[in-house]
Amino acid sequence: MGSMWQHLFHRRRAPSKRALPAVTATIAGPRRAPDVAPTETAETSHVMPLAKIEDRFHRFVLGVPDATAEEPSSNELATLKRLSMLSVRFDMRNLPRLPSVLPQLLQTLKNDNAAGKQLSALIGRDPLMVGEVMRVTNSVYYRSAQPVRSLQHAVILLGQNGLRRVVTQHVMKPILQANAGALSHVAGERLWDHAERCAHACALLGRYGGCDSFEAYLAGIICHTGTGAVIRMLGQLPPTTEIPYSPGFLAACAQLAAQLSMQAAQYWELPRDVVEALTERQLPEKTRLLSPLGTALTAADLLAIVQLLNEHHQLPEDPDLSPYWPDAFAPSLLKKCQLDLRRQFAEEEEKAALSFYGPCPKPQR
Repeated sequence: MGSMWQHLFHRRRAPSKRALPAVTATIAGPRRAPDVAPTETAETSHVMPLAKIEDRFHRFVLGVPDATAEEPSSNELATLKRLSMLSVRFDMRNLPRLPSVLPQLLQTLKNDNAAGKQLSALIGRDPLMVGEVMRVTNSVYYRSAQPVRSLQHAVILLGQNGLRRVVTQHVMKPILQANAGALSHVAGERLWDHAERCAHACALLGRYGGCDSFEAYLAGIICHTGTGAVIRMLGQLPPTTEIPYSPGFLAACAQLAAQLSMQAAQYWELPRDVVEALTERQLPEKTRLLSPLGTALTAADLLAIVQLLNEHHQLPEDPDLSPYWPDAFAPSLLKKCQLDLRRQFAEEEEKAALSFYGPCPKPQR
């Protein structure tokens, strides 16, 4: 695992100075992926429309069945209107507040030459973060001949790459899991499963695109923060919308979620390039207009979706995603990323298979 993080967080680049694109989400015109897949050939026989993949993901997260109608019903349109009004009044202060030390810590972690003593002093200001760092360093993977008893020793043992991972997961996992509210505990778990895979893929693709790998990892972790907020708002509304939801309804909810994810990143004062990439997720599918991190995040999001759905046997076959980014990523790189996701999350896939088929029967005595 340590070598994996060395592989992902290998290069850095200076922060982008570009102005953020002006984007305002609107429920009336949801951003939809292409409804028709590219022309199939012998090499692309498993191409699947992006809209269909995203719709399957949203149903998987919410635990709802396939739709019987494509367009939103009158009840769904009324629900979307109420969601839009709630989102306008949505107070970002309702989101869990990130530790006050986090922005300074993230900035320090971008410096490869930061001293362990300096990092220890920052982490030591947050007792919960101290506990998580000590717990991880005393785990089986990091366990040394002698127990780790000091925070500075733990920071040195983790290294900067391991520390980035621990800090990000410690901060974001509870937020994503709790943000879905009482509507579905399972939804929070599935959003976190996607976040881990998306962060891994975004760091890998971002490295090849010249992005800061840690910022790419962070963007992948939080890109569906708004999805949890929308699920929470749905749980607060009267149950007037019929289930199963239509694809048009779920697509409009996804657009609203993208807007809330960007606003959350701004509220948390995350790096500028991360906010920019999340802003660009609301744009139509025009990869040539996206920043390098925005392009990496768009591809990583879908790669993570496909990986997670495959683990839970939610897709009929493994789709070929290479035709959707012909000018951004070579098919060989996307394939490499897909294989890397499978390898890194093999344990989760095995658990999903066990859950799907059931445990093996015990031998009779």
